[in-house]
Amino acid sequence: MPFIKLTKIERKRFLVLTTCLLLAVAAWLFMALNNKYPYTVKTVLKYNNIPQKKAFHPLQSDTVDLQVEGTGWQLLFARLRIQPQSIAISLEKLNNRNFILFSEQLYNVNNQLETSQKIISVKPDTLYFDFSEKTVKRVPVKLVSDITFVSQYGISNPIEITPDYVTISGPEEELDKIKEWKTDSLNLKEVQHTSKSMVPMTQSKMKNVSIFPASVEVKVPVDEFTEKVLEVPLKVTNNREYYSVKLYPRKVKITFLVALSKYNQVTEEFIEAVVDMNEWKELNHNRLRVKIVRFPDFCKLVQIVPEKVDFIIEK
Repeated sequence: MPFIKLTKIERKRFLVLTTCLLLAVAAWLFMALNNKYPYTVKTVLKYNNIPQKKAFHPLQSDTVDLQVEGTGWQLLFARLRIQPQSIAISLEKLNNRNFILFSEQLYNVNNQLETSQKIISVKPDTLYFDFSEKTVKRVPVKLVSDITFVSQYGISNPIEITPDYVTISGPEEELDKIKEWKTDSLNLKEVQHTSKSMVPMTQSKMKNVSIFPASVEVKVPVDEFTEKVLEVPLKVTNNREYYSVKLYPRKVKITFLVALSKYNQVTEEFIEAVVDMNEWKELNHNRLRVKIVRFPDFCKLVQIVPEKVDFIIEK
């Protein structure tokens, strides 16, 4: 196919024509995008002025369609990123009825938008709610944590949570199901010093249940640990027939890790080791296993020597 050869003057005229055409299209597009058009966007509802003495549950989705009037530029960019991303709705009218009309709040809703945008209508226009009497309950805080320590370091005392209870409010039938409330995960890595952190509580997944406070202070006492060995006398349990039981040996060696700050405080009085005579009477064992029935929470058991002991029974 032969190429069309243009003279220098013809090429210049073609370039001018193309430029004028592009400028005309740009001018038309600019004017068109400056005009106002109606378009639909989805947005998420947020509630304020919530009734204090009622627990409510929305009977529809918290996402609504907004019929918005805006410029072509806003229409163009709304396809990429919706605006507004959320709108606040007042629930003050729920003190007297079980529904909310958007048409009554269009003025306040429009004040939340850009000045050049205007909401014409909302679909659905009416939001319905289910109600029950609001009750209050206190439940313990459940700490969720992932903590690692530098070698030879660990928790030296029970973790302190302040406050250790939170107050939840909502329908009684919902609160009856809740026995504790978890925190967000507390993540600490390579810890070797006592740590204090503000940890948020997990958000309520039920819109009609609220929680206070929204966060708690968590103190993790940390200390360096060292090994300690104590000899602890054995006690006999379930000796209902009052046999004379002689144990060999009568004491066992307990090896455990203890915080340096409490090394001298921990004595054999903090630990109780027993053997159970039911192992002989019911299971016919010829040796009795050593069990630790009392042990400090802030220590870590390493070893019991021996783990089983011999015995002689004299009737």
